[in-house]
Amino acid sequence: MSAVTAIYHIVINTHGREMTLPLTSCDRLYHYIGSVVTNSQSTLYAINGIENHIHLLINLHPSVRLSDLIRDIKLSTSQWIKQNRDAFPQFAGWGKEYGAFTYALRDKEMVENYIKRQREHHQRESFENEYRKHLTNAGIEWNDYRLT
Repeated sequence: MSAVTAIYHIVINTHGREMTLPLTSCDRLYHYIGSVVTNSQSTLYAINGIENHIHLLINLHPSVRLSDLIRDIKLSTSQWIKQNRDAFPQFAGWGKEYGAFTYALRDKEMVENYIKRQREHHQRESFENEYRKHLTNAGIEWNDYRLT
């Protein structure tokens, strides 16, 4: 029997990084995203964000390609948001790119806590600075196109 752990910290921003995810409606959105992750046979450990991006911590099932899961999340949530337009009146879509950073199981609690504190964190730091740090820590060069 195969044993696989693939823990990803995923960051998805809104189109143009616009503030189009009202915090008052995000819990419903997060619940919906949780069902998409579960339907992919993966596990969602944490989800949170602010008006222009979301963070997810997942254990990706070995039969699922990361890019397929991100595509499914973006497509299905865009459709769901259109059906719930009153809750997300300004939403124009997701950005083209995303970030996915791997972590060891021993780091799971640390990343969960980081994601849970997103709203407090962004009172002190912009999304762009935060994302730049994630890229730097992962050894990825910063380019503004990564946030399209």
